[in-house]
Amino acid sequence: MTLVTLVGEKMAKEGMEFIYLGPHPECKNCKLKTVCFNLKKGRRYKILNVREKRHDCNVHEDGVRVVEVDELPLIAVVRKGTRKNAKIKIKSPNCTHLDCKYYELCHNPAILEDKEYKVIKLLEPIECKEGKGLIKAELSDI
Repeated sequence: MTLVTLVGEKMAKEGMEFIYLGPHPECKNCKLKTVCFNLKKGRRYKILNVREKRHDCNVHEDGVRVVEVDELPLIAVVRKGTRKNAKIKIKSPNCTHLDCKYYELCHNPAILEDKEYKVIKLLEPIECKEGKGLIKAELSDI
């Protein structure tokens, strides 16, 4: 589903991907905040179209542009043995290997530990430095 939001002028390029970090405290009194805050915190988005409309912004020095974005699939790691269409809760693995190429995936800020997700697609197994049986998976909110 395509959404309309605002991004900083420097970021407003078709094909650009970004992670929405949540509302900035300085935006509390902005008249455009509902357009900026209509995304899900921690989720990844891709800019599909950049519209001509520009607005001044207290956070972005060059202002903001109106863009159309798509929410990208939620990718995380699940335990081996997890089945497609399963409803699961995910707990980040206890891991100290900050240099691991999967660390960000295993500690995805978009995953809430007390929330249930549905497994849409099982992707490839990952090589866990701690020997845990983990698989990359595409999830959806329930």
